[in-house]
Amino acid sequence: MAVKYVYFFGDGKAEGNGAMKNLLGGKGANLAEMTSIGLPVPAGFSITTEVCTAFYENNHHYPEGLKEQVVEKLNAVEDLMDKKFGDAERPLLVSVRSGARASMPGMMDTVLNLGLNDQTVQGIVKLSGDERFAYDSYRRFIQMYANVVKGMDGDILEDILENMKDDRGVEEDTALSAADLKILVGLFKNKYTEVLGEGFPDDPQEQLWGAIGAVFGSWMNQRAITYRRLNNIPAEWGTAVTVQSMVFGNMGDDCATGVAFTRNPATGENLFFGEFLINAQGEDVVAGIRTPQPINKAGGDGTLLSMEEVMPESYAQLMEIQQKLEKHYRDMQDIEFTIEKGRLFMLQTRNGKRTAKAAVKVAVDMVAEGLISEKEAVLRIEPEQLDQLLHPSLDPLAKKEVIAKGLPASPGAASGEVVFSADEAEDAKKLGLNVILVRIETSPEDIHGMNAARGILTARGGMTSHAAVVARGMGKCCVSGCGEIKVDYAAQQFADRNGNVIKKGDIITLDGSSGEVMRGSVPTVTPELTGDFGNLMGWVDDIRRLKVRTNADTPADSAVARGFGAEGIGLCRTEHMFFDANRIMAVREMILAEDLDGRKLALAKIIDMQREDFLGLFREMKGLPVTIRLLDPPLHEFLPHTEKEIDELSQSMGVAAEKLTQKVDSLHEFNPMLGHRGCRLGITYPEVYDMQVRAIMEAACQLVKNEGFDIVPEIMIPLISEVKELEILRANAVKVADEVITEYDVKVEYLVGTMIELPRAALTADKIAEQAEFFSFGTNDLTQTTYGLSRDDAGKFLPFYVEKEIFPEDPFVAIDQAGVGELVKMGCEKGRKTRPNIKLGICGEHGGEPSSVIFCHKIGLDYVSCSPYRVPIARLAAAHAVLLEECTD
Repeated sequence: MAVKYVYFFGDGKAEGNGAMKNLLGGKGANLAEMTSIGLPVPAGFSITTEVCTAFYENNHHYPEGLKEQVVEKLNAVEDLMDKKFGDAERPLLVSVRSGARASMPGMMDTVLNLGLNDQTVQGIVKLSGDERFAYDSYRRFIQMYANVVKGMDGDILEDILENMKDDRGVEEDTALSAADLKILVGLFKNKYTEVLGEGFPDDPQEQLWGAIGAVFGSWMNQRAITYRRLNNIPAEWGTAVTVQSMVFGNMGDDCATGVAFTRNPATGENLFFGEFLINAQGEDVVAGIRTPQPINKAGGDGTLLSMEEVMPESYAQLMEIQQKLEKHYRDMQDIEFTIEKGRLFMLQTRNGKRTAKAAVKVAVDMVAEGLISEKEAVLRIEPEQLDQLLHPSLDPLAKKEVIAKGLPASPGAASGEVVFSADEAEDAKKLGLNVILVRIETSPEDIHGMNAARGILTARGGMTSHAAVVARGMGKCCVSGCGEIKVDYAAQQFADRNGNVIKKGDIITLDGSSGEVMRGSVPTVTPELTGDFGNLMGWVDDIRRLKVRTNADTPADSAVARGFGAEGIGLCRTEHMFFDANRIMAVREMILAEDLDGRKLALAKIIDMQREDFLGLFREMKGLPVTIRLLDPPLHEFLPHTEKEIDELSQSMGVAAEKLTQKVDSLHEFNPMLGHRGCRLGITYPEVYDMQVRAIMEAACQLVKNEGFDIVPEIMIPLISEVKELEILRANAVKVADEVITEYDVKVEYLVGTMIELPRAALTADKIAEQAEFFSFGTNDLTQTTYGLSRDDAGKFLPFYVEKEIFPEDPFVAIDQAGVGELVKMGCEKGRKTRPNIKLGICGEHGGEPSSVIFCHKIGLDYVSCSPYRVPIARLAAAHAVLLEECTD
């Protein structure tokens, strides 16, 4: 039996359904589903993602039998619509759209009004009785076909259109007459031939297959590749293609097109939200070419009439449909619709992109409404989304100079230097600069720059424009439709509402929650995570088993992390304390001392400060575990490097500068990250670790004795590769710790463990566990040493590896489960075999990356540890791990 590649939908019947997203793509599956539940959907058919896969596997050739199936389904559409594709009397026009299984708004290509030529346009004139509409559709088709199918620069024909509007003294496309549009079609076709060296195709079948090929081809265009990389969408998924009979929103004032959300995608408020345009086609709304009108009175500011007011019957029908869709899909929907001569048609529904704030509110509200369960609500929130909620917003008490106001398209606050192109934004980010991308309007080609920018400002476009939708999906602050600014790309500047000029490199601030644009940088405040967020995280903590600690070196960081729900400190890097200006000189004296007595003298200056450090951490984490890593980095990091620093140290130590310079030179290492660091320092300079252990235990004993603390310090020895290293250093640590406990005459439990950050340590973890009461996997160094990569240098080529799909993703961002992860798993299994109750955790940056957290749950770690602002993300990912496990059981 032949493979089925094409699925029909129309007249209340569909060969597919909403569960077939993998095969029909999100658009095709949802069109089939809407058709089946009785909604008004124009007839059409979907070509499966399997064809896309075959298309790329077979050098852009289609599988056998596809063309025959397309002809069969096209005939079915013709019969249903009582029109004929390519017929001069009753021509059927179609749209050709992409549709991957995951929503990728604006990233791939669409062609509308396909089937028009000099003969069929006359048929459209007769059928519609509207010559202007027919030629408006024709010129749109030529523009889209030239750009999408033939790759012609869209500005070439757009400039001709703009010149004609200038000549006629009009601002809107809708003000051009039928005669104007006829002339425009001729100008477009002449320019097409001039640029491409071939005539515009008149054969509708040639047009159709050209468009189908272009949509499949767009799966591998740069913007789609970038979007997939940013959203972890595999290239092998492919896209489907949907061919659908056209309905027209540009036939007059009783026609319209629009985009809407069943709830506010920025705030989550349960209010139907969207925009529409009278006498327009769909791309006009999202492209920001015209300023759209609000769907309802509640969603507008009173300056423009809403659809509720000007098309009350269609609005009432749309309200009924959106309520039906949300209840059917049990999630917020993003819908597209067209009204042709007062008749409403649904062109798309999909789960709507939303901000983190909206995602949390919608999920919590839907639980209260009985639509979904608490577990479903937890799964509805992507862990990475929470990052948007965990960073500061503008201080409401701060002084600010508002220079313009637009639409609050995507909430949050962002300050940065102004740039005017996506490439500039990306280049600036590589240099570590914060930038605001300012555009007249964005297009899918700007995706890389939008990702690099801290915020996006556009002069045109509404709340459902490309800029708004993509920014919300990325969690980027965005102000769109800011008509009070005049952007001049050539001069690299924009003028504000008072005529003041903001140039490239000037700093501005955006408030995506109010739509305000401000001159300069505005202070921010820390967010309050209560209400809906608190409810959600309560459900999260009830579900998860994996504990979440934080990486923190100061009481301030510890307080932030505890406020975010951290259950202890999984990594305190003591070297960060050594860099403090008040103690770096003593540290340098210790390193450069000639003998043991000299080192001890210098360490005596540090111990009191170290003790205070640990007292602060223990107090902030009262009742919670604190893991303190003894000194890890190579000594050269603490040494003076400039003549001024050496002279200062010379005066402090009373040693000649020349002698100090010689000592500094003698400590130079060619590969210090694999040199004299970690436990190797403790072996050669045991007095350093002894001082740190004494400071830790004195702090713990003081709190137990004087403040009634119940505390179990965890002393972690780094960079172990051989069990004998740990045996020696553990014995030293136990000796010092027990001495302190005896001196204070209190009972304090403590643990001594190690970081597993070298492959040999993982391979011999059963032996190391004989001396270690806990393992903390340092996956930053373990990744470096497993791959033979320097994290500091790999940035020069790792992006290329990811782009070329040599690596699925950066192994320093998400744990390499097949390699590094296998070492971690092996270390866990070997460690538990020797010591069944050994405590196991991870403290690399992977501890806050969702897929890595899920992996840690799977292999049975007790906890993950991450930076303070990643703690809620890790908590949510840990809950997802449990729920995903339940789904597969």
